Amino acid sequence: MTVTVGFLYPGYSAEDDYPTLEGLIGDGVRLPLVHTEMREDAHRVDALLDIGGDDVLAEGAAALRDHAVDAVVWACTSGSFVFGWDGATRQVERLAEAAGVPASSTSFAFVRALRELGLRRVAVAATYPADVAGRFAGFLARDGVEVVSLASRGIVTAAEVGTLTRADVLDFVAGHDHPAAEAVLVPDTALHTAMLLDDLTERLGKPVLTANQVSVWEGLRLVGRTASRGLGVLSGRRTE
Repeated sequence: MTVTVGFLYPGYSAEDDYPTLEGLIGDGVRLPLVHTEMREDAHRVDALLDIGGDDVLAEGAAALRDHAVDAVVWACTSGSFVFGWDGATRQVERLAEAAGVPASSTSFAFVRALRELGLRRVAVAATYPADVAGRFAGFLARDGVEVVSLASRGIVTAAEVGTLTRADVLDFVAGHDHPAAEAVLVPDTALHTAMLLDDLTERLGKPVLTANQVSVWEGLRLVGRTASRGLGVLSGRRTE
């Protein structure tokens, strides 16, 4: 049976990860994507609060109706955790109401993926400015996740993040591992990682979770589907 998980994606940067992952997963999975309005491309708190606003997401949910989705994911880590735990919870509740199907966001996808893997100590390799990266660490701490190392590359725009090369990504993530970390998290959906999942895990010798990877896994989790391939360490994993 084919399942369809829709994604709301702000602006244009690494959206091509989603058709790439759709092709890698196969197995009757469709991953349509709608670009939501980004009035300002900036990893800055005020801009991120605007990017993740209820009006923006409701408009995106309406555009997804033509795809007859079974679930929807707000594919923006910073545009969800910046609201804090309670605010991000309300955000996905309102998105579910607007879409008429189960909903989640990339921030909660990271939390649930860590629970599924039984991991509690992580390093974070964030492309964001330091203050935004710190908010992600705070969001994880709300679920009892210990961030033993937090790195910030300081990139302001998603557009610039999307231009980072394969070598850039591999070196950045590997360079910000920590011996005490059970996994490394890479929390920006603007970063191309779909074709790097196995390479990242092999290079670091531990699980690496990236934003677009966990977003797709979370969407499939919402509809009770497991991806047997294409999602790195999350392939074959499903939280009930």
